Amino acid sequence: MRRRELVLGAAALPLVARVASRARVVVVGGGYGGATAAKYLRLFSGGAIDVALVEPEAAFVSCPMSNLLLAGASGLADITRPYDALASRHGVQLVRDRASGVDAGKRRVMLERGEPLPYDKLVLAPGISMMWDEVEGLAAERAHVLQAWKAGPETVALRRQLEQMPEGGVFAIAIPEAPYRCPPGPYERACLVADWMRQAKPRAKVLILDANEDVTSKGALFKRVWAERYAGIIEYRPQNKLVAVDGNTLKFELADEVRADVLNVLPPMRAGEIAIAAGLANSNGRWCQVHFRNFESTAAPHIHVIGDSIQIANAIPKSGHMANAQAKVVAAAITAELSGQEIDPAPMLTNTCYSFTELQRAVHVASVHEYVAAESTFKPVAGAGGLSATPSEMEARYAFNWAKTIWDDVLA
Repeated sequence: MRRRELVLGAAALPLVARVASRARVVVVGGGYGGATAAKYLRLFSGGAIDVALVEPEAAFVSCPMSNLLLAGASGLADITRPYDALASRHGVQLVRDRASGVDAGKRRVMLERGEPLPYDKLVLAPGISMMWDEVEGLAAERAHVLQAWKAGPETVALRRQLEQMPEGGVFAIAIPEAPYRCPPGPYERACLVADWMRQAKPRAKVLILDANEDVTSKGALFKRVWAERYAGIIEYRPQNKLVAVDGNTLKFELADEVRADVLNVLPPMRAGEIAIAAGLANSNGRWCQVHFRNFESTAAPHIHVIGDSIQIANAIPKSGHMANAQAKVVAAAITAELSGQEIDPAPMLTNTCYSFTELQRAVHVASVHEYVAAESTFKPVAGAGGLSATPSEMEARYAFNWAKTIWDDVLA
């Protein structure tokens, strides 16, 4: 069978003209990983693979760029995109339902409302779920103690809380121990809220209460910005592991309790609920272990897990860009397997992550990761990628262009 090469970022992925027999792949989750996988399974197979995307939401809402809403720079519509083109342009079957279980033996996905969906291969990209019970009292306080870590209505509600916060009030963001979705995201959020406060509520404060020993991503850059731009506004407190929430009071394992006017609590996280229900979270009951060459679960054959739900390899972040890159690797691998070809023995992944330090300036980190067959894992490529030297307006423009480009790649 003839093959062509489609170059995407740092990886050359096989584009297969035909699949030997009509095959069906079900993809669960319409985020950066799942929507990309559904699209590229159709592209790489030349339309020969039937693909169904199971997603309960009516539209894609981006977590990257969502912190801008908290600074009043954009609205929810600005980070929302329809799934329509996946169906009309690429022939993906859109199933607006929620996956409730997986019968791995019979190869079926169970749905909350619809009939079970049979599959030859299953791709799970369910993102993360929140471990509410890990913080005493948090489940009971969820109506007013928001996480807004899944972009959408809670992001808008948190913005409203900030607007209603009294002048001289305190906004506290509590960060769980790593790993969690989007390592630099909480620090970016603190910067953007502080940037807005400088104008709207100049006597207000931001407390960053971090369970980790230090800033988990872009640490030197964030600390410099906090010292130079947000001195007296942002206070960073490491090793503050949250154990309980009582009204507007946060209680910690070792540190003194904190009372704030607006609480933004990010609880510990784990794989998405469908991965937990399917018994795939075989790493401490939280994350899914996979064979990294094709992202097939180590717990069940013919099920591939990508995105934030997996137990990450060395230096691979839980980011939207990384989920998008993993999706292309898994789409190429599944297409090759279903057409009787050998899968790529040396796949590669790329990652780029922008963080706004204020509305007009941003920073980035970028990396390239190669599959090392001898170790059965991905490892960073020495000398590839890099980190911004300083925040800049140019990087902010790049961030907006990155968002438009990757949203088109995922959905258009």
